[in-house]
Amino acid sequence: MVDIYIIDLFVIGLLLLTVTLGSGWIARLPLSFALIYLVVGILLGPSVFGLIQLRRDEVFNAELLEKITELVVIISVFSCGLKIVRPLKLKLWGITARLIVFLMPISIFALAVVGKLFLGMNWAEAILLGAILAPTDPVLASEVQLTDTNDQDELRFGLTSEGGLNDALAFPFVYFGIHALEDDNWGNWFKQWIMVDLIWAIAVGIIMGIVVAKSIVWIEKRIQKRRPTDELMEDFIAISTILLTYSLTEMVNGYGFLAVFVAGLVVQRSYKNPEKPLAQLKFVEQVEKLLEVGTILLLGSILLLKPMLNYAMQSLLVIILLFLIIRPVGVWISTIGKRPLDSHRRTFHPGTRWLFGWFGIRGVGSLYYLAYAFGHGLKGEVGEQIAWITYTTIVVSVIVHGISATPLMKWYQRNLAKETNTTIPATIDEFE
Repeated sequence: MVDIYIIDLFVIGLLLLTVTLGSGWIARLPLSFALIYLVVGILLGPSVFGLIQLRRDEVFNAELLEKITELVVIISVFSCGLKIVRPLKLKLWGITARLIVFLMPISIFALAVVGKLFLGMNWAEAILLGAILAPTDPVLASEVQLTDTNDQDELRFGLTSEGGLNDALAFPFVYFGIHALEDDNWGNWFKQWIMVDLIWAIAVGIIMGIVVAKSIVWIEKRIQKRRPTDELMEDFIAISTILLTYSLTEMVNGYGFLAVFVAGLVVQRSYKNPEKPLAQLKFVEQVEKLLEVGTILLLGSILLLKPMLNYAMQSLLVIILLFLIIRPVGVWISTIGKRPLDSHRRTFHPGTRWLFGWFGIRGVGSLYYLAYAFGHGLKGEVGEQIAWITYTTIVVSVIVHGISATPLMKWYQRNLAKETNTTIPATIDEFE
């Protein structure tokens, strides 16, 4: 009898071959690669063939899921940073600031209210649900992100920078929910949360992202002058930058996701030769795509029909409110008075604001935060409730956003892109 592991390898290899050779056709369809991976993952999971299982004796391996999704997210946010060549000036990053400072807290609070009023949760559980579902995903949103380093489109820039940052900046709210689960007397830990989880961790994440990345670039430049590295190995510098930045930041209790995103920005600006970060970006994106396949396959293998149906009405309520009301209204509020760069318009076109509101894609980041919460106090019936609402929300996001991304972005490109495109000179060594 053939080992199940060998069958898994065969199926994954066949899947990669199929989507690669058929990518030219798939790209033209209202269909995302993630949706294909999800369907295959469901077929491989316990509901159908049972070839991939994260559950052994009904015990869910949350630690494995956390480590896999953690790796995918840090590579993805570094990729986001590498794509952005826009100078670090508040005026040029205004849309990002609004999406992070206003939209993300609005989303978390609104989801917490939904959890408290309609899902029978206490405030700690509801805030944790909001924090898990609030961040948009940098992994599954490639179709709506910046296409390359020459792309200055305001919609794509906003979605790319938002995805790169809010996967890190949702962490304080996740910690808030976890602390509140452990101790419902907020006075016992609130000051520590402000000082450590909010101020210290964010500040250290930014500083470490700059320092570690600049140090690696400096060392590399000095060594390359003496003896050039093997061309086949050179792209691994990007992976080493990601891993060193993340691990060193976590060692000093900073937010590693934030540090890695900042490191991507630093690397993009630290080479006189623009081909260097472009080569790293291409390599990182290839690794990211491969890890995306594995992560979405695992998501599909997690899904079980019975618990999804048990929480279907609650999940449907969250999905409808989040996708059709909370995110769009939050974007509308956050972009009030925001003027597109180099445009005669005084505010964003309503169609552009609507697209910002629609493309709040949920995915691997939410999976990571869910797995992290399971490892830090989330358990029992409320754990199952939050988990299945999260899984279902991600599945629906993969489907509806995956199907709508291609036609909507083509419509945007034909009708609105000229109003949000701008020419912004890239600057070198901004961090020196």
